[in-house]
Order: sequence, then structure tokens, then C-alpha cells
Amino acid sequence: MNTRVSKHVPNAITCANLFSGCVGIVFAFQENLIFASYALFLAAIFDFFDGFASRVLQSFSHIGKDLDSLADMVSFGFLPSAILYELFLKTPQIPNVSPWLNFSAFLISVFSALRLAKFNNDTRQAESFIGLPTPANAILIASLPFILEHHTNFADYILNVYVLAVFVLIMCSLLVAELPLMSLKFKNTDLDKNIYRYLLLLFSAILILFFKFAAVPVIIIIYITLSIIQYKFSNDKVSG
Repeated sequence: MNTRVSKHVPNAITCANLFSGCVGIVFAFQENLIFASYALFLAAIFDFFDGFASRVLQSFSHIGKDLDSLADMVSFGFLPSAILYELFLKTPQIPNVSPWLNFSAFLISVFSALRLAKFNNDTRQAESFIGLPTPANAILIASLPFILEHHTNFADYILNVYVLAVFVLIMCSLLVAELPLMSLKFKNTDLDKNIYRYLLLLFSAILILFFKFAAVPVIIIIYITLSIIQYKFSNDKVSG
């Protein structure tokens, strides 16, 4: 591929991520949360492939890094906040309480911005993550409309203004927590070096097969748990 063309491919894919996020926001505020979530999932696919394209084409730039963060802020910062805000509005509204708690949905945008800024300036995150990545957080939030549609028995638990407010606080905390989490980028296929990644993919495939979108919250918990186990064992090996 022509060098002048290839260097723009990752940025074009990043722009597709951004476009998907913008479309998703429109769907969210039109109360079409299923399509908003589909747009977010599509943005996540583009987000994966822009990094993949950068590595394959050896096309790295400061503009690309900044553009990626700006696109992520829209697709994985503001869009999930918009989805959550619409979910807040679907809860039984409590006078003098709901009008204020509903806006807590946008704390996800604030803490996603902090997470992205931290990632761009933290040299410790070259090979792994410190704190929950914004795409993982956003995908978890995007799974909620599907869970509500296909598992109506969860509605009473999810569509509760206090439950959603606590959920927002937990996710905001995870975004900026000093919590070591593994990256899902495979540098090779070595089983020993990627055992926790393979386990996550295996558990994820099984859970999604049986539970579909309802599996996403469990997958995030498994991801955090396996990351902590990996971090503990790697530290034990170093200290040993």
C-alpha cells in the first residue's frame, strides 16, 4: 500500500469510531437505546481496528493518538452517559431527588475524560492498564438496554434511581482507580504468556453463547478478577 495512503488508514478508522459515537448520541436522545448501543458496539469495533491498523502499517503519530482519545471521549464517554441519562428518565421519578440524580449519569463523561487524560500521560500503561478502560465501561453500560429488553425480570433492579446512581459511582471509581488490568493485545500466541487472555476469551465466549448481552457485566467482573490474579502472580515471581 502506498505509504502516503497507509499512514491515514488508522486515522480514518478512528474517524469512523467518532462518527458512530455521534450517531449513537442522536439515537440515545431519541430514546432508541437499542440502536444507540449498537452504535457504541460499532464504535468499539472501529476502536480495536484503528490500533490494529497502526501496528500492522507501522503508522504512529501524535495526531493519531490525540484523535483516538477525542473519538473515545465521544463514543465511550458522552454516549454511555446519554444512554444512562435516558435510563434514569425511565425510572420512577422521585420528587426533589430524581431531577438531581438523573444528571449524575454525566459523571461517566467526566471520569472518562480523566481516564483518557491519565492514560495518555501515564508511562505505566504502555503494556497494561491502570483503571478500567473506557471502552469496557461503555460496553457494560450499552449492554443494559439489551438486558432490559430480553430479561424483563431485571427491570425492577436496573430501573431504580438509587441503583443507577450507585452504579455510576462504582463505574466512575473503577475508571480512575489504581487498579492494574491486563491489555487484550496479543503480541504472540504463546500460551504461558497469554493464559489469562485466553481464559477471558474462553469464559466470554461461553457466557455470551448462553446468556448473550446479560453476560457482559459478568465478563467485566471476570476481566477484573483475572487481571488482579495475573498482577499478583507476576509480582510474586518478581519478588521470588
